Amino acid sequence: MNKLIEKVDKALDEYLEIKYPEDIFKSMKYTVTLPGKRLRPVMCLEACRIFGGNMDDALPTACAIEMLHAQSLIHDDLPCMDNDDFRRGKPSNHKVFGEAVAVLAGDALLSYAPQLIIEKSKNLSSETLIKVLLEFTKTAGAYGLIAGQVVDIESENKGIKNPEVLDFIHTHKTADLFRLSLKAGAIIAGADNNALDEMDNLAQKFGLAFQIYDDILDEISSFEEMGKTVGKDKNSNKLTYVSLYGLEESEKKLNILFNEVYDIINKYNSDILKTIVDNMKKKLEKNGG
Repeated sequence: MNKLIEKVDKALDEYLEIKYPEDIFKSMKYTVTLPGKRLRPVMCLEACRIFGGNMDDALPTACAIEMLHAQSLIHDDLPCMDNDDFRRGKPSNHKVFGEAVAVLAGDALLSYAPQLIIEKSKNLSSETLIKVLLEFTKTAGAYGLIAGQVVDIESENKGIKNPEVLDFIHTHKTADLFRLSLKAGAIIAGADNNALDEMDNLAQKFGLAFQIYDDILDEISSFEEMGKTVGKDKNSNKLTYVSLYGLEESEKKLNILFNEVYDIINKYNSDILKTIVDNMKKKLEKNGG
């Protein structure tokens, strides 16, 4: 796990070279390279390995996915969105570089990430590149992350208690990035449609588990543990699993999802994916969840 994180961090540092005008490149690099678990790029690399591919072939795509994730965080933290001053224990991008540059940095990452996939994926066929780019652009746009963010914003302070709306938010704001990570890695390895469907199923379950896990930690954890402001979902009257079902039911649902995720992971004998889930469970236990 740590070796894969180091591999991703090294590549991200190389790909995000500071050029003129420096402010935009510094802003892009700032959020992308904040210390983190790199779950999404690691899952992309591991999916590629699972299906017999070369991890190095998936590295540009893995890094592009981390850039897309960083872009979503930069925009999510803006005053017009979730208005959060901290991310991973550091000041949010707009607090360091200003709102205008932060918006532009997010936009720049959104376009640079697919450019990176095209320019750096030397060993991938045109057909494979198109498949990966289709998954990427669907995830990044109005059918993916943006759809989830819009419905999330629309649901604030509305007293909405609709499980279907909650599932839509979780699917598109959270699960879609994990779906992109696992499916892109599998596509690069040449996996068949049945394997892609299984990765899709795994990502949906893991993504829902991850969001419930994050919602629970927002209730029971601390700023020091989370690296961001806690309790904001409750204060903003956001539609979350905890607000809809309560803490106890959320924990029960999370444990069910963890077991379902383990069942799929065990088919592929992936210590990396198992470690990711194990670490989530340990963090919950540490916080009393």
